[in-house]
Amino acid sequence: MTYSDNELKQIEQLASLYLPISDIAVILGINAEALRRDIKIKGSPAEKAYTKGKVSSKIQLRKQEMMLAKVGSPLALDNARKALMDMEDDE
Repeated sequence: MTYSDNELKQIEQLASLYLPISDIAVILGINAEALRRDIKIKGSPAEKAYTKGKVSSKIQLRKQEMMLAKVGSPLALDNARKALMDMEDDE
């Protein structure tokens, strides 16, 4: 499926809110299975927009969690440690 620039921006924005694909499809007025298929295609415009949206919010959350870890939050410290281990496993 071909998406307009506006639709791709909406996909990115809605994915940044962690909205499920089915909800994004309803808002865009398109078939959820078609959107889901398009997002599964690596490098497709829909996949790039969806991933960019998710990652942008993940970055914001990670920054906040690191700030909390630096001031001693036990849960944030544990999550930061796990994130570091995940990062090293991915290297």
